[in-house]
Amino acid sequence: RWTTKMAGGNSNYWEDLRKQARQLENELDLKLVSFSKLCTSYSSSRDGRRGDSSDTTPLLNNSTQDRMFETMSVEIEQLLAKLTGVNDKMAEYTSTPGVTSLNAALMHTLQRHRDILQDYTHEFHKTKSNFLAVREREDLLGSVRKDIETYKSGSGVNNRRTELFLKEHEHLRNSDRLIEDTISIAMATKENMTSQRGMLKSIQSRVNTLANRFPAINSLIQRINLRKRRDSLILGGVIGICTIILLLYAFH
Repeated sequence: RWTTKMAGGNSNYWEDLRKQARQLENELDLKLVSFSKLCTSYSSSRDGRRGDSSDTTPLLNNSTQDRMFETMSVEIEQLLAKLTGVNDKMAEYTSTPGVTSLNAALMHTLQRHRDILQDYTHEFHKTKSNFLAVREREDLLGSVRKDIETYKSGSGVNNRRTELFLKEHEHLRNSDRLIEDTISIAMATKENMTSQRGMLKSIQSRVNTLANRFPAINSLIQRINLRKRRDSLILGGVIGICTIILLLYAFH
């Protein structure tokens, strides 16, 4: 139907397509801005609700944002599809024989609209991917956080007892370690004393062996000891006699 209009020389057909394209581009621009704001605020709103102890409010907020995300995604996809259809019609219009004289200008305009469509499509898919990644990460962190809070709230007393048991167990382990160190030191001291005792016995046995091998030396040593004892006795007697004589002389 629209090909028949072009063949009939409808000069307003191209302008109508351009108006539709610009209108769709404006709508897409506004939708993408709102969509980007929704995706940006999603993570921060989840962070703001983490401290809320209520079980109903976060679920309602999450559900609302998810519904808004799905609704806006469908609307943007529909607008992109419409804009793609308009660009296809514009491309088909430029290929008709009746507009060959304006083909260069029309192709330039068509290329500009195609670039805009490509940019919007790329921005939409990028924002959507980022939103899905953030939501998946937040859901995972929320699940882990919920499990941790459930564990803490459900077993607080048990955790306290467990901590006390762990501390006591650590004290016992430290005591065992100190006892083992003390026993090791005692064993090392015992081994050292045993080694020294063996060395002294070895020296004594060697001395006895030498004395038995050389009886003359043993006899000489005994004589020397007797003479020293005799000299000591003589010296002690002389000193005693002299002392008595001095005392007698002093008192007379």
